[in-house]
Amino acid sequence: QVQLVESGGGLVQAGGSLRLSCAASGRTNSRPVMGWFRRAPGKGREFVAAINWSGGRTDYADSVKGRFTISRDNAKNTVSLQMNSLKPEDTALYYCAASSLMATVTSYYDCWGQGTQVTVSS
Repeated sequence: QVQLVESGGGLVQAGGSLRLSCAASGRTNSRPVMGWFRRAPGKGREFVAAINWSGGRTDYADSVKGRFTISRDNAKNTVSLQMNSLKPEDTALYYCAASSLMATVTSYYDCWGQGTQVTVSS
C-alpha cells in the first residue's frame, strides 16, 4: 500500500552532515507515521527517529538527540532526516519506514524502503 524509497546516503567525515530523504507513494494516509531506522554491520535494526502525520510529535533515539532532525512535507509525500555532527558510530544502512501509529520499535512498522548507506569516517 505504501512504497518508500530512500536517498541521500553517502560517505562523510566525522563532524559532517548529510540529509536523507524518503519518497512515499501509494496509500500514505493508511500509514501516517514515518520513521527512520538503521542497521549497523552485525547488528539489528535500531530506532533513530519518528514523526507523526502533522509533524507535531517527534521522537528520537537518545544517541541522536540534538544532532538529527526529522521532518516531513505531506504535500510532497516526503520525510527527511537531517544528520549533523556525524560520528563513526552513525555508520549504518538507514531505512525509512511507515506505521499506522506512533512507535519506536520495528514491529509496528510494516512498510519499509530499501535503505541508503551512510558511512562516517574518522
